[in-house]
Amino acid sequence: MPDDPDWQPTKMPVIQSISTDNSTKQFVHAIGFLVARNNVSFKGLKLVGNANPTVRYYYPITREDEALQGLDVSQCYFIGEKNSAPIQGAIWAHGGGTHVDHSIFYGCKNALLLFKSITNFSLTNSIISGSYEAAVWFGPYESDFLFRNNVVTNCEYFWLRAENTTPNYTFSTSIIAGNAHYMGFFGPKGAIEANETNQITKGVKKSGTILLSEVKTNGLPIDYLNLLPQSDGYDLKAGIFKTPKP
Repeated sequence: MPDDPDWQPTKMPVIQSISTDNSTKQFVHAIGFLVARNNVSFKGLKLVGNANPTVRYYYPITREDEALQGLDVSQCYFIGEKNSAPIQGAIWAHGGGTHVDHSIFYGCKNALLLFKSITNFSLTNSIISGSYEAAVWFGPYESDFLFRNNVVTNCEYFWLRAENTTPNYTFSTSIIAGNAHYMGFFGPKGAIEANETNQITKGVKKSGTILLSEVKTNGLPIDYLNLLPQSDGYDLKAGIFKTPKP
C-alpha cells in the first residue's frame, strides 16, 4: 500500500481494459469491475482508461444493483486520457455505503456518478482534477453525506444534481477552485448551470493555486498527482498517502 515504507509507484497494480462494450444495462458501454455483492473494497490500485477505440463509455468500477451496500475505495488512482484511453465515469455506483478516501481522479470525464438509493456516502481526503464534464453527479439522497478535506480543481462543473432541486448539501474543509462552473443540473440536454443553491459550506475555499506533482524529464515522481508542498490545500492531506512522504 502507498503508506508502506518501501512503496514505489512501480509497485502499484495497474488495471487497464481494452475490452469492447460488455454491458447493455441502460445503454451500451464497457465496464471494468462490476460490483455484484455487498461489502466490496478496492485498495491501492491504479485504474486507467479503456484504450479500445470502439468504446465510447467506459466505467472502471460499476455497481448496478441499488439494493447493495458497502463499497470502499481507498488509496486508488483513476487516470483517464480523453484522446487515447478515456474514462467516462470512474465510479458509477447505485446503492448505499459508498466511501471514497485518499484517492485521486485525474483526467476522468466524470469522477463520481451516484444516482439511486444513495445513503451513507462519503468522499474524504481526495483530489479530483480535470473532469471535463463534472467532478460529481449526485441524485436524490436518503441520508446526509460526508464531504471533507477534498480538492476539486480544473473541472467543467464541480457538482451536478437533478433538475429543479435545491438540496441542503454540506461541504466541509475543502478547496473547490479553478473550475469553470460550481453547481449545475443534469438533464436530457446535458448540464445547465444552477443559479439557486442551498448548500452549506464550512471552511471551503473557492479560490487558490493548486499545484500537482507531475511527470517531467526525470520520470514518475513518488508523489505524482499529489499536491506539492507549496500548493494551496496541502494542509488538507488530500491524496494517495494517509501519511505524507518525507
